[in-house]
Amino acid sequence: MKTLFNSIFPLLITLLIAGSCAETNYPGGEVSPYIGIYDVRNLYKGEPLNLNLESLEGSQKLAATVISDHSGGNLPSGLLIVQDRRRLDFQRGISIPLGDAAANYQPGDSLIIDIDGGVLNRVDGILQISNISEDKISKVGQVDVYVTQVNVAKIIANPGNYESTLVAIVKGGFAYTPTEGQVLSGDQEINDGFGAITVRTDAQSDLANLPQYKMANYYGIIFTELQGDSLVPYEKLRIASDLVELKSEYKTPKAIITGWSNDPQGTDANNEYMQFMATEDIDFSKTPFAVVTTNNANASTPTGYPQKGWATGGVRTYKFNLTSGTAKKGEFFYVGGSNKLIMSTGSTSIAHANWITAYAYNTNDGFDFGTKTTNLLANSGNAYGIAIFQGTTVDVNSVPEDVMFVATGGSLTGNGYGYRITNNDFYDIINPLTLSEQPFYQSGANTNAMTYNTPSDAGYFNFMGGVFNLTLGRWTTARVKYAPLLTKQSTLEEIENPEFTTKLVD
Repeated sequence: MKTLFNSIFPLLITLLIAGSCAETNYPGGEVSPYIGIYDVRNLYKGEPLNLNLESLEGSQKLAATVISDHSGGNLPSGLLIVQDRRRLDFQRGISIPLGDAAANYQPGDSLIIDIDGGVLNRVDGILQISNISEDKISKVGQVDVYVTQVNVAKIIANPGNYESTLVAIVKGGFAYTPTEGQVLSGDQEINDGFGAITVRTDAQSDLANLPQYKMANYYGIIFTELQGDSLVPYEKLRIASDLVELKSEYKTPKAIITGWSNDPQGTDANNEYMQFMATEDIDFSKTPFAVVTTNNANASTPTGYPQKGWATGGVRTYKFNLTSGTAKKGEFFYVGGSNKLIMSTGSTSIAHANWITAYAYNTNDGFDFGTKTTNLLANSGNAYGIAIFQGTTVDVNSVPEDVMFVATGGSLTGNGYGYRITNNDFYDIINPLTLSEQPFYQSGANTNAMTYNTPSDAGYFNFMGGVFNLTLGRWTTARVKYAPLLTKQSTLEEIENPEFTTKLVD
């Protein structure tokens, strides 16, 4: 019994100490007087909230950066708008009604704001901290203003995350081609390829007569308004320089990539294929094309950066010529292995599809370059890519009609070498934000890539579904990959399903 007591007694003491400590804060710790805007916003539950040491759990100040600029006359009158990244590096913003004094603050002013005694409430759809006088605000310096580049789909999905923050919506365009004299005044809907959002410009502001551009970057502050029970975001530019016209050429490709099978269930030899869609009637005997694939697995040679770009050859790039056959506008056509099977050996024949080039790539070298291979497109690991070119001459300077990459690994760009991209829904030859050149995949902001399907050898088909507007000459809905599993019994109709693949609109 004594032995048992000696064993249990220390345990009881330990539990009592732990229990008493659980009721206290971190020993010796002090609550910071500063609180992040992220945390303040999360306090709002639909009703006005008095901000004090109790509701703020001992904190009382914001350390934030001004993003509002009232010199253009386009922001909501009297609102001082600030943002910070204090909490988990999440950029969040808040509006503070100050009346005429709001115009005294400039973008980049670093402020300490005492919010003890303020009231947190949503007014006219905008979350605000009211009851803050100027004597509670101290300017302590000047800093660079952080701008969040974000697509419209993310703003619409989580408007509260972007409300009262400065964002850049890049490659925004209209559902029509603007004509000379059309201006930004009023509510104008722009589309960045990921969704549509309203840009609101007051008719009396200095920005009202800004021109509507075919494509532009829109730097502005996101606000929200209540429509029923939903928060609907909109953007307001601050000054004229928040609108930046993009002059990079965005032409309509004659053919676009709509899908591919890189890892059929079974052997890949002569069973991989790619699916394209014509955006106009094409007679390949009169208007020839080329399709080039790149496989950057570690064993692929020549190694290092692709010194001849898409024309590097060896096991790195493989070329098909398309010199016969036709494809009507909106029609699918196929390029790939000679077996013409939907899912490798023993599966359904799709020989009745519109095959432009079916070629035994495992026993034949490519057209002009490329070494015979059993694995045209990689199955896992490093990057692989598909590009289609108008004409059959492809060299280090050739720019594709369309291009798509999967994964990011391997020696892809460096020392002035790389795989050239084109302006499409994923890539830009000129960086739309910095306006600097970025001609290759993985150079500058050209880092978008599809992901591998797992597990390997399962039989996925890669649909690329989006909307291309032929009148505007651009993607109004960027392509998204959908990869269903096919079986040996799957049919051609399954990979030409209009529910999942790209659509053309006039």
